[in-house]
Amino acid sequence: MRSTVFEVNDERFDELVDAAIDRIPREFFDQLDQVIIQVSPFNPDVPSLLGLYEGVPLTERQANHWGPPDVISLYRDMLCRISHNEDELIEQIRVTLLHEIGHFFGLDEDDLDRLGYA
Repeated sequence: MRSTVFEVNDERFDELVDAAIDRIPREFFDQLDQVIIQVSPFNPDVPSLLGLYEGVPLTERQANHWGPPDVISLYRDMLCRISHNEDELIEQIRVTLLHEIGHFFGLDEDDLDRLGYA
């Protein structure tokens, strides 16, 4: 297990999130207009999480769906902990975002594993 953590300040992490978002295919990202992407230091309930999707997946929504916006949380501390440098961090953020976007589209963990986003 690694003993060092790749560290970036909050502003740089946000820039790396933007860089990772730029690498997400537009056809996916364009459908997330009602999804909030937020960054938190860690998940207080499960500190080992890299990200979390909270909301109603598209596959479970009724035609008259109404409610608060869906939220994708990225957990900076764990993402930095598993990365050795900025390039790895951008890629891990991208993969984590795609994983959580997959949940938004109704994919489960097995689906995401088969697609390489587990």
